[in-house]
Amino acid sequence: MRLAAASVGALSSPVQDASAVVAGTRRAIVIGGLTAGDLSTRNILLTGRAGTRRIGALPLALHDAGAARIGSWVYVFGGGDGTRQHAEIIRVDPRAGRATVVGRIPAPSSDQAVAAIGGTAYVIGGYTGSRWLDTIVAWKPGSPARVVAHLPSPVRYAAVTAVRDRLVIAGGSLANGAASDAVFEYTPARNRVARLGRLPAPTTHAAAATLGDVAFVIGGRGPTVGTQTSSIVAIDMRTGRIRLAGRLPQPLSDLAAVAFRSEILVVGGRGQSGTVATLQALRPVRLPPRAPAATPRVAVPALLDARNVYAADGANMLRGAARFALSRVYVPNSQSNTVDVIDPRTFKVVAHFAVGGLPQHVVPSYDLKTLYVTNDTGNSLTPIDPRTGKPGRPIPVADPYNMYFTPDGRYAIVVAERLRQLDFRDAYTFRLHRSVRVPCTGVDHIDFSADGSYLLASCEFSGQLVKVDVRRERVSGTLTLRTGAAPQDVKLSPDGRVFYVADMAAGGVWKIDGRRLRTLGFLRTGLGTHGLYPSRDAKLLYVTNRAEGSVSLVSFRTGKVVGKWRIPGGGSPDMGNVSADGKVLWLTGRWNSEVYAISTADGRLLARIPVGRGPHGLTVWPQPGRYSLGHTGVLR
Repeated sequence: MRLAAASVGALSSPVQDASAVVAGTRRAIVIGGLTAGDLSTRNILLTGRAGTRRIGALPLALHDAGAARIGSWVYVFGGGDGTRQHAEIIRVDPRAGRATVVGRIPAPSSDQAVAAIGGTAYVIGGYTGSRWLDTIVAWKPGSPARVVAHLPSPVRYAAVTAVRDRLVIAGGSLANGAASDAVFEYTPARNRVARLGRLPAPTTHAAAATLGDVAFVIGGRGPTVGTQTSSIVAIDMRTGRIRLAGRLPQPLSDLAAVAFRSEILVVGGRGQSGTVATLQALRPVRLPPRAPAATPRVAVPALLDARNVYAADGANMLRGAARFALSRVYVPNSQSNTVDVIDPRTFKVVAHFAVGGLPQHVVPSYDLKTLYVTNDTGNSLTPIDPRTGKPGRPIPVADPYNMYFTPDGRYAIVVAERLRQLDFRDAYTFRLHRSVRVPCTGVDHIDFSADGSYLLASCEFSGQLVKVDVRRERVSGTLTLRTGAAPQDVKLSPDGRVFYVADMAAGGVWKIDGRRLRTLGFLRTGLGTHGLYPSRDAKLLYVTNRAEGSVSLVSFRTGKVVGKWRIPGGGSPDMGNVSADGKVLWLTGRWNSEVYAISTADGRLLARIPVGRGPHGLTVWPQPGRYSLGHTGVLR
């Protein structure tokens, strides 16, 4: 989808740095701003296709304020008058134009951006006259304004818009004089600021508006006056893709934008020859889809033993590229944004390198030639060459919490937890093929049926399992576990009949019939049940109990718990895998900044190795198997 611009009239006089909000069907309220003579104005205008008229006046002249509509009222936050910054929150009646001061923001400021979600307005960044602000201020009518979060760096003139339950914050001016190209999202429900990606170019003084699930950054300029752009950039919140989506008829900065149901109204701004009075409608124009290149369907490799899906994963059964890999344990430290590399023979960290934001897992590629670090908020994959242990150049990918591969090796499945979807991408180029929206929250972990025809994905936050038809790339069913469930890792039994699903909240493992999508039973294992790993002989399932520092042993033959190993002195065993020879179970200590090496012969702790903060989905490499289905090493 692209946006095409069309003129729909003009204001009664030029204006820039005004605030604008929806007033009704294809009409907008335009508040304050700078005139062509660079003077602040008190004007409250009603504008649209039918013309422009003045309906009221602010108590004081303002420009570079922020505004949002909450219910039937419009609220204006701060702003400058050319001499000083203001802290007033002004309520405007969009019908009568009456304006009343109803509150104050924490610091007098201008150059901020404002957007509303539900009944709350959020004020982003700004400038006090002496310093840039990094604050996100929340305000509800009748309540005091308060700082609820901070941006990674102070910013003013950012482009901000709400997309459903999130704010998109793009570009802006930085305190060092540069323009930013960063795109962030703020999720009030989780009070989290996360990086989404980058704009095509550093941009400030732009406008932003939303159509559906897409945020558009409109116009703007670089760090210096006179560098206006006509670009319209789309930020697709479903796919995470950021791309050029059209152009304005002329380069404009300091403009305002209002989104209606099917178009965006662009109001005024500053062109290369001065302030303008233009009104332009940006309407979606859908381009015909490109015909996909014909790609022959690749067959799923047949199992070596129909009674054991792990028949190719026996001790030391290394295949292909895995035979030439260094013997290493790769540990992603989520809170340190680093990877530690351990030599399993000496139990020592032998390498350490930085990666993107919030690395979650280290995932072997389908062909066993590459390891990928999934940088969740970094929106990237960091490739590692397992022959050298060295990282490569990051690959842009939206929201990669986890990653798997289709059993035929054709696609990577990026588990985009925050975006609530499974992204099928080319397994080698990572170009997006299709996004499958999942009807649940917190999608995390996956395993595949024995024939590869479907997968089961766990949804931690909604306590559900989702079944996806792999060939048709669509959801085919959901199963809700008991109230309060928090499903985590998923593993198929050797005979392919039962999926085991760890439940962190219930403290045990569910047995699931994947074909009929129903529960078969529940095994209580311990507090905080999290990771599931088959032994190399496919007789036992190692179950990590993160909240009690133990590992339970489940017999695949009997389907019962047959033992438990406790970590001396306690710990928080989380994710990991088994060594190639099957003798050592390697696990991260999620809350303890350490890694555990545990003997599979007797559960004895062989080593406790300090690593970075928040170690999560480590992988042991090499591992036996013909091909990888992803995660920390699901091989067949």
